[in-house]
Amino acid sequence: MNMIYWKSERFWLGKLLEHPEIMTQGETLEELEANIKEAYLLMAMDEVPEDYQTKEIVV
Repeated sequence: MNMIYWKSERFWLGKLLEHPEIMTQGETLEELEANIKEAYLLMAMDEVPEDYQTKEIVV
């Protein structure tokens, strides 16, 4: 995925191009990247039960 980001007066702000509804901030670029990954996982795992399984597929 691609993150676009910019610096405000106090924080780094960013969003994912592929999911523009996901936007977050961080005091550093590293924190911003960690926060955006966490926000994406929260969105992706919303309503998924705790006993889920994973399988790699080719698309």
